[in-house]
Amino acid sequence: MTPSEPGRAGYQRFIVLALITIVLALSTGDRATLSVAGPGIARDLGITPVNMGWLFSAFSWSYFLSQVPSGWLVDRTGAKAAILVSLAGWSTTVFLVSGIGWIAFPVVTLFILRLVLGLLEGPVAPASARIIAAWFPSDERGVAGAIFNSAQYLALAVFTPLMGALYHYFGWESIFSVMGGLGLVLAIVWSLTYFAPSQHPRVSQSELDYIRSRGALTDVGAKPAPDAPPPLATRHAIKQILTNRMLVGIFLAQYCIASLSTFFISWFPSYLVEARHFSMLQAGFVASLPAIFGCIGGVTTGFFSDWLLRRTGSLSLARKIPITLGLGLSASIILCNYTETNYIVVAIMCAAFFGKGFGALGWTVVADTAPKEAIGLTGGLFNASGSVGGIITPVAIGYIIQGTGSFHGALVYVGLHVICAVVSYWLLVGPIERFTLSPAPVETDVRKAAPLADVG
Repeated sequence: MTPSEPGRAGYQRFIVLALITIVLALSTGDRATLSVAGPGIARDLGITPVNMGWLFSAFSWSYFLSQVPSGWLVDRTGAKAAILVSLAGWSTTVFLVSGIGWIAFPVVTLFILRLVLGLLEGPVAPASARIIAAWFPSDERGVAGAIFNSAQYLALAVFTPLMGALYHYFGWESIFSVMGGLGLVLAIVWSLTYFAPSQHPRVSQSELDYIRSRGALTDVGAKPAPDAPPPLATRHAIKQILTNRMLVGIFLAQYCIASLSTFFISWFPSYLVEARHFSMLQAGFVASLPAIFGCIGGVTTGFFSDWLLRRTGSLSLARKIPITLGLGLSASIILCNYTETNYIVVAIMCAAFFGKGFGALGWTVVADTAPKEAIGLTGGLFNASGSVGGIITPVAIGYIIQGTGSFHGALVYVGLHVICAVVSYWLLVGPIERFTLSPAPVETDVRKAAPLADVG
C-alpha cells in the first residue's frame, strides 16, 4: 500500500478523534451545568442577575489563568496524563456542587468551586490540539478540527435536555451529581484507551506511514516533546507568539467568537425562560435545537474547508472563507430583537448557531499555524483569548439585563462581536502558515538557570 491510499491506511485516528470529542463535550456540558441549574439556584439562594453573571464568569477567570500553564504542562508531560488528571479532577468538583445547599456559605462555595472547575478544565483544549496535530495529516485536519469543535454543540444537544429533565424531576442538585459521575467513568475509559500514534497497540504501520507522510506530527502525541521549549525558554516563546501578527489576529478572533459561545452556555436558558416564557423542561429541549444545527455546521465546515484546500491549494482561503460565511450568518442573532414569535426566534437561533459552527475553525487554524515545538503552549494562549470573552460576556450581559430589563442589548452585544472576528481574520491574520520559533538566546538561559533551580 502507498501513502496515497487513505482508504486502506487505517482508522485508529478516527477513534482517537471520537474520544477527544467526547471529552470536550463533557467538559462543555459540565461548565454549562450552572446555566441550566441557574434559575433554581437563583431562586433558592436569592441571587441577582448581576451576581449570577459573576458566578457564570468565575469559571472563565480561572480558565483564563490556567491556559498558559496548562499549555506548557501538556508540552512537558504529554496529552494522556494531562487530560486524565484534568478529567478526574473537574468531575469531582462538579459532583461536589450538588451539596452546596447543605453548607453555611453556599454562594461563596459555589464561586470557589467554579474557579476550581476552570483551573482543572484548562489542559483539555491544548492537549486536544496536540493530539489532532499528532494524529491527522494536513489535508484531514480541517475535518478533524471541525468534528472536535462540534463537541460544544454535541454537549448542548445531548446534555441540556438531560439536565433540564433532571432539574424538572429531581431538582437542580441532581444535575451536578449525575454529570460529575459521568466524568469519573469517562476518566477510566480515557486511561485505558488513549495512546500516542507511536505507542498505540492497535494502530497499523500503514496508518502511521500514511499520516506521517502527509504532515501529521506523530512524534508529539503523548510523551514530552524532545524539542519542547524548556522552562527557561518558555517566556521567550510566549513573547514571540504574542508579537506575531498572524497569531494575535487568530487570538483576537477567538475572543470575539467566545462571546457568542458564552452566551449560549450561560444566559441562553435564562433567555428562553425569562424573555420567551418557556418552562425549564421546555427550555432544555428547545436549547438543544440550535446546538444540533451548530453541530451540523461544525462538521460540514471541515469537509468544505478541506475540499477548498485541495481545490485551491491555499490554506488561507480554505480556512478564511468558511469562517467568513459562518460568522456572518451568526450575526443574524440580532434579528431576534425584532420578532415576538417564539418559533421564529428559535429558527433564527438555529441559523446563528449553524453559522457559528460553520465558522468555528479556530482549533484547526491553531493546528495549522502553531510552532510544532509549542503546540500546547500556543493552544493555551488561544484558549486563554477565548476565556477573556468568557470572563467579560456573562458579567456584561448581567449588567445589560439588570440595567435595561431585557435581553435586547445582550443579543446586539454578541452579534457585533462575531462581526469583529471576521474583520480580524481578514485584516490582521494575513496568510495562514506554520510559525517557527527562533531559539532563545543562550546567555539568557544561563543567567536565569540558577534562581530557577533554587525555586525548584
